[in-house]
Amino acid sequence: MTEIIAGIRVPDSAMARAATQLVRDTEDDLLYNHSRRVFFWGALTGNRRKLKFDSELLYIGAMFHDMGLTAAHASPDLRFEVDGANAARDFLKGYGVAERDIEDVWTSIALHTTPGVPEHMRPTIALVTAGVEMDVLGIAYDDFAHEHRDHVCAHHPREANFKENIIDHFAAGTIKKPHTTFGNVKADVLALKDVNYTRTNFCSIILGSKWPT
Repeated sequence: MTEIIAGIRVPDSAMARAATQLVRDTEDDLLYNHSRRVFFWGALTGNRRKLKFDSELLYIGAMFHDMGLTAAHASPDLRFEVDGANAARDFLKGYGVAERDIEDVWTSIALHTTPGVPEHMRPTIALVTAGVEMDVLGIAYDDFAHEHRDHVCAHHPREANFKENIIDHFAAGTIKKPHTTFGNVKADVLALKDVNYTRTNFCSIILGSKWPT
């Protein structure tokens, strides 16, 4: 059955359905709903910017972007972004996806916490980060019609304490390997959650965004 939310058609291929089920079975409700919202914000951004993008590749990138935070896919020593990117690459190889497309999805996940770079790259890479930045930081919040925001969140709700809880998820996925936060925004997460850190910039942006929860 075709699913359309905020005017965006959810990919319905066998690969997309398998990705949905895998992520649904692996992530908790917060991460699953967040990942789905990232897809819609990314697709809406692509439409607004009149970009030509592969909706299915964007979907896989969005759905897998936080898989590295889960016990099933977390490594002891790699950045969680790389763990998620590797999981997506392994998944896509199983469906015979072209190597360049796999590389784009891998890069979209690996760089989604590296501001200022993905926006200059190919659409899949740029739009995964755009979706993440909208959902977590509220960047470009006013560029989305309130009807679209409401429709997406009606299907994939932001829970009452989403801002605090998403930070807790980030901390849980990085606190055992703090060296992997060097040079990226997750250092600010540990600054809030670990007494050995003092920086709070990233979390201040999250907590000060226009999102009501």
